[in-house]
Amino acid sequence: MEKAYITRQSAQKIKRGNPLLVEKDFSSISFAEGKVVALYDERQQFVAQALLGKQNKGIGFVFSQNPKETLSASFFENLLYEVYQRKQSLVISSTAYRLYNGEADGLGGFTIDMYEGVAVFSWYTQAIYAYADIIIEVFLKVVTECQSVYEKLRYENPPFVSRFVTGQPIERLVIEENGVKFATYMDDGLMTGIFLDQREVRAYLKEKCRGKSVLNTFSYTGAFSVAAAVGGASQTTSVDVAKRSIEKTTEQFDVNGLSMDSQKLYVMDVFDYFKYAKKKELVFDWVVLDPPSFARTKKRTFSVAKNYTELLEDAIHITSKHGHIVASTNASNVSYTDFVAMIDKAFKRLKRAYTIEKVFRLPEDFTTLKQVELSNYLKVIILKVD
Repeated sequence: MEKAYITRQSAQKIKRGNPLLVEKDFSSISFAEGKVVALYDERQQFVAQALLGKQNKGIGFVFSQNPKETLSASFFENLLYEVYQRKQSLVISSTAYRLYNGEADGLGGFTIDMYEGVAVFSWYTQAIYAYADIIIEVFLKVVTECQSVYEKLRYENPPFVSRFVTGQPIERLVIEENGVKFATYMDDGLMTGIFLDQREVRAYLKEKCRGKSVLNTFSYTGAFSVAAAVGGASQTTSVDVAKRSIEKTTEQFDVNGLSMDSQKLYVMDVFDYFKYAKKKELVFDWVVLDPPSFARTKKRTFSVAKNYTELLEDAIHITSKHGHIVASTNASNVSYTDFVAMIDKAFKRLKRAYTIEKVFRLPEDFTTLKQVELSNYLKVIILKVD
């Protein structure tokens, strides 16, 4: 096995439980995708073994501090068995959840979501995908109730995006979460129709929005709107630039037996909708702001890091007095502290006051590591506009 030398600081980081490797961790390295290397510190002492693979977090992951460990079938079986047993002890108010969450559950580069008896593997590096057959084979031994497996490739230049792997093909599956139903699709591009990490936020909206008007921006399939409507919202408005959002959102209301009479759907740029709403003097009791980390349309380029303050200012203008804003982002390049600063900046610019009523981070099934801030990427802050 090839040796790679890391800095003293990197060795200490690994010993403290941070498995993520970035370029600056190495004193010298000959990078090759999928290479397994033995990491040694500057004193020639063995530190750990790692799998090299590029993704947005770095260039590799530590998988063991045992010099004799290999990425064998037994390694993956032990890994998945431990995680499976631990996740079964959680009380999850949904028929869909995150079973395996990358490096926080033992080895980075892939995740596994369970939609009832259907497993969806997401592979984030070509390096770990080389072990896909072995991992799926041992997974099916561990999770015996699994009926179907799908996979999605999320690294650059993949040979495909999404496909059925084995079992019984299931085109459409309706899951249930906190008394709300959602239609999901296992083989419809990279997404399934629902973001499982926002489960607790949807439950909060359902609880708090009875008799309230709700604006859901960047609405995708309208999950926040549906949760609010099931909870008794007086009216919901969903806005997304994608044309198919109309069909997808209507379907979600339909599976819950909800009339569309009190629901409004718009296909348009969210910033343009804010201008329209301000011109029409529209106001909402609740405004949901959950944009993608980065997006580009014909008119503009948006990134959370650069533009969230501007987005929030527009939302404040059309939020009713004592109304609420759900300020949310999954941008891993924006820390919680930075996100709070963006929020504070928006209110100060408009000379408005606000109160933080509640904060959501990732739910318990989305395992995180305290040593890796990037692992707890979700930041949702419920704001009361004073």
